[in-house]
Amino acid sequence: MKLQKHRKGASRRILPRGCTVFFLSIVFLHQAGVGGSAQGQGPQQHWVEPFHLIGNIYYVGLSNNTSFLITTPEGHILLDPTTEAAVPDIRRSIEQLGFQVKDIKIILNAHAHSDHVGGLAAFKELTGAKVLVMDPDAEVIADGGRSDFRGDGKEQWQPVRADQILHDKEQIHLGGVTMVAHLTPGHTKGCTTWSMVTEENGRKYNVVFVCSMGLGPGVPLIRNTKYPTIAEDYSKSFEILRSLPCDVFLVSHSAMFNREEKAKRLEQEADPNPFIDRAGYQAFIKTYEGYFLEELKKQHSGAPPSTTAPGRTGS
Repeated sequence: MKLQKHRKGASRRILPRGCTVFFLSIVFLHQAGVGGSAQGQGPQQHWVEPFHLIGNIYYVGLSNNTSFLITTPEGHILLDPTTEAAVPDIRRSIEQLGFQVKDIKIILNAHAHSDHVGGLAAFKELTGAKVLVMDPDAEVIADGGRSDFRGDGKEQWQPVRADQILHDKEQIHLGGVTMVAHLTPGHTKGCTTWSMVTEENGRKYNVVFVCSMGLGPGVPLIRNTKYPTIAEDYSKSFEILRSLPCDVFLVSHSAMFNREEKAKRLEQEADPNPFIDRAGYQAFIKTYEGYFLEELKKQHSGAPPSTTAPGRTGS
C-alpha cells in the first residue's frame, strides 16, 4: 500500500466551512482551556480540511476535537473517531486525503467521553477494525457512558465492547509502526496518552498524543466518592508526561496544541515543521499542571469545584 504524498496547496489548508463562531470559539478555548460541557458534548464544532501533519500522521478531526490517521503499508490506525454526528465528515476527510476507511485496521481512543468515542460504534461498523481500549475505560465505553463518574447514569453513546483490553505501556504493532499506550488517568480513569516514532525527510521524531489533562467542570478533586484517587492520578500523570521524549505533541483538543496557527505556518511551508515543538510540550505540561494545582489548593481551602476556571474541559 503506497502512502500518499502531500499535495502542495491541497491537504494542508485549514478552512472552516460555514461557521461564523469559529474565531471566537478558538479564542475562548485558548484563554479558558474549555473543551465542552459537563456531559462532554463540546462547543459548536465544524469540519476543517484535513492535512498531512508529519511523517505518516494526518489530521482528519474537527475544529475542536481531534482525530488522527496513522498510515502504514499494512493498513491504518484511527485515533479518536470523535462524535457520532461527525462520522461522515471524518470519513470524508480520510477519503479526501486519498485513503479508504476500509483500510483502517485498528481504532484507538484517548478517553471515554462522548465527543471522542461517540463515533466509535459507527466506525467499527464501517471498517470492521479492532477496537482497543485501556482497561479502566473499557467498562464505561462498553456501557455507553452509564458508569462515567461525571455522569448521571444515562447512556451517552452507543455502547462498544473492546476487541482488546490494553494495559499501561502496552505496545500496538501494525505495518512497522509501534504505538505505546501510557495510562495517564485523571480526566478519565483510563485516560490514554499514546506515543510513537515517525520519520520525515530522513529524520525520526518522537510523537506524543496527549490525553486531555483538563479538569472536568464541577468535578471535585477531593472527597470524590466516585473517583477517590483523582487528585493522586492527575499528579502521577503529569510526571508520566514529563518523562516521555517528545518532539511533536498533539492533544485530544486542537486548541491545546495550537493546531490552527501551526497548520497555517505548515501551509506556508515553514521550515522546520511547526508541529515540531519540544518547548511547547513542556509549556503545555506546566500550564495544565498549574491549573490542576491551583484548583486543588482552592478545594482544600473549602471552595466548591470550579465550573469555568482555566483548564476546565468537560470533554
